[in-house]
Amino acid sequence: MTMTYSEFFTKHSNEILKAFLTHIELVLISVGIGVIIAVPLGIVLSRHKKAAKYVLMIAGVIQTIPGLVLLGAMLILMGIGKPPAIAALSLYAVLPILRNTYTGILEVDDHYIEAARGIGMSGKQMLFKVELPLSMPSIIGGLRLSTVYIISWATLAGMIGAGGLGDMIWTGLSTYETKYILAGAIPSAILALVANALIGFIQRGITPKGLRMGR
Repeated sequence: MTMTYSEFFTKHSNEILKAFLTHIELVLISVGIGVIIAVPLGIVLSRHKKAAKYVLMIAGVIQTIPGLVLLGAMLILMGIGKPPAIAALSLYAVLPILRNTYTGILEVDDHYIEAARGIGMSGKQMLFKVELPLSMPSIIGGLRLSTVYIISWATLAGMIGAGGLGDMIWTGLSTYETKYILAGAIPSAILALVANALIGFIQRGITPKGLRMGR
């Protein structure tokens, strides 16, 4: 007797929950590494504009590499499991945050910079008290985009033994069982929607009212 969808989800609830939590772990670690790399690099590039176009170009090229190709390369270099998946996903996470950090700092109004200099602020003080706070909505916007991307791309991680909701999807594809596919796809879609809404709420909250149009 064929199980209904509700019976399937009930029977495999523990398996789905475990995959869901592993998926979140992959996303949080990868995006966290992306932030650690991208924000300081974006700050440095805002001070070295000539180098910025080359670094952003390289990051853009990495972003265009198909997920399966990059995961395959990491698999060869690092073996099977979470480490190669996290390495690949972290590389994908960098560009949106890097680009928005760089752009956000450059778009800080010169009047604020001049005012900061006028009251005797050092370069470090201007960065942390003026430039970063004013560019934070843009940086959060990059984080938002990066997180949604990584939630989607993390489903590929199941192919190299990293676990997550991709495991459910690949099991379904290999066995022609739509219930497994939906068990991976539906939570992944919900996670992306929730993350997008939550980070968007934070982004709107820290954006001055006069700049909220279109966010």
